[in-house]
Amino acid sequence: MHRLIRALRPRDPEEHHRAATTLELFFDLVTVIVIASVTAGLHHGISSGHGLEALVPFIFLFVGIWWAWMNFTWFASAFDNDDVPYRLLVMVIIAGELMFAGAAPFIFEGHGTAWGLIGWVVMRLGMVGLWLRASRGSAEYRVTCRRYAIGVSVAQICWVAVFLLVPAEPSARFFAIAGLVYIVELAVPIWAESARPTPFHRHHIIERYGLLMIISLGEILLSVSQGFATMNSDDPSLAAFVASLSGGVIVFAIWWIYFCEDEHLRTTRMPQAILWGYGHVFVFMATALLGAALAAEVDLYTDQSETTGQVVGKWTGAGLALVSLALWFVRDRAAALAPGQKLALPAMGILFLIAGMFGAPAWMFAILAVAMVVWRAPHGRSVSA
Repeated sequence: MHRLIRALRPRDPEEHHRAATTLELFFDLVTVIVIASVTAGLHHGISSGHGLEALVPFIFLFVGIWWAWMNFTWFASAFDNDDVPYRLLVMVIIAGELMFAGAAPFIFEGHGTAWGLIGWVVMRLGMVGLWLRASRGSAEYRVTCRRYAIGVSVAQICWVAVFLLVPAEPSARFFAIAGLVYIVELAVPIWAESARPTPFHRHHIIERYGLLMIISLGEILLSVSQGFATMNSDDPSLAAFVASLSGGVIVFAIWWIYFCEDEHLRTTRMPQAILWGYGHVFVFMATALLGAALAAEVDLYTDQSETTGQVVGKWTGAGLALVSLALWFVRDRAAALAPGQKLALPAMGILFLIAGMFGAPAWMFAILAVAMVVWRAPHGRSVSA
């Protein structure tokens, strides 16, 4: 039995060749499904002319997806022992995440949040189980682990209270109160890590974030493939083909910019690590938003849209601007770059916003995205500080 059940002890943060496990990749696969479901809701909202109404539930759901992924990822980096109880608890989290994903379309349509709340609580209680196991396996980090378990439990009590006291239908009141509960959730790691920071593996975390970035880029690729698929119809659209080709250029440019640096996270010290970890939600969310916007542009040319190119261009510009500015904040702001390179992302973010204000088409954003790569990453990777 000692091989099936082992103490959940801290991992060595300097461990060599630490790579993502197959269970972590399996968890990522579920995250792909959830992000696709949420992005589809925003895409349909933009195409139907109700993008702003869809934006609030999109942010609400995407933050939840990212938060569940982030909590598991940082825990696994510090304590993963891959025994049977660990695997079973991760399966509980995955089941809850799938329940949460199943509720996403109904939340977008305003049909209630009950099933999503149940899924959320299930996956968060799975995390409580992992933190309690870690607290028993390590006296050194016991206070930190117990703080996590207590904090996550309190947050779940808050969510249940919201469900009982606020009408289940998504509304401005519901989302406002939910935002306050998210603040409770976000405060838990800050409080817990103040006791003793968990021994996460820096390069492992960088790899895990890179994998989620690829998942987010996949939403743009899905939009690209949908545009190319229109060429097989009886009335192929050249404009849809150009929009899809432009989307392919944009996604490749974002990939190039994101992965042009190996040392995304340069220190394990708090609060720098917290800012890096939290700030990435804007990078991931903006990338998914771009996928929704480019899919909406394809809809313009296939008679499946109730909006205009001017409106869709604003969404594309906003997504690209947010990607650029967020990546500057979490990485380039503290990177050892030449002055011109350090200004590249904020300057391009402003240009993307301006182009969006004028409702620029996808091909124009593709040209700007290439300019961003030429400016920011002309010689590949920079030297680490």
